[in-house]
Amino acid sequence: MADSLGHSLDRALEGAFTRRPPQSAQAQMKYLVKQLKGTKATAQALGISQRTVERYVTGRLKRPRQDLRGRMEREVKKRWQPQIRAKARRTAASTGGLVLSTRARFGFTAAPGTTDDARTRDITQALPPEYADQLFTAREQGATEQQLQHIAADGLARMYFRADNSRAHGLGVEFTDVEHIEIEL
Repeated sequence: MADSLGHSLDRALEGAFTRRPPQSAQAQMKYLVKQLKGTKATAQALGISQRTVERYVTGRLKRPRQDLRGRMEREVKKRWQPQIRAKARRTAASTGGLVLSTRARFGFTAAPGTTDDARTRDITQALPPEYADQLFTAREQGATEQQLQHIAADGLARMYFRADNSRAHGLGVEFTDVEHIEIEL
């Protein structure tokens, strides 16, 4: 299964954390109860009963099922260190940009007489801040994976294939069959 660009964006922001999020089920549940201001809201967010949340908070339950453990970790990471996450996003979107590493199939639309056969390439390319901003903004607004890939393809087309728009001006790039994608800030 291919990596998700959206999840890779989330992981990149998590890399900016200055402390580890809570690890045990009890600590994670206590954190979520505090953040969501109650056991009822926490239960609704996790799709479990309020009583189950209370049992984790008191330590009577210690080992959640694998699917619940995954939901708890995602909910904690989503809320962990929001100022640090926001600062990393602002830096990437204003001055830092991001580095996109991918293995995917790229096809081209170009002038007649040139090759447009799609082929798999391994590419690691720094993208300027405006692409970081577009990707993070689209992610926050609930963009689909395909929409995120379209933004990334535009960035790769400009920076990698057209050398920051200094050559191959009419070249359009199609970004498909993503095998791997990773983002670093």
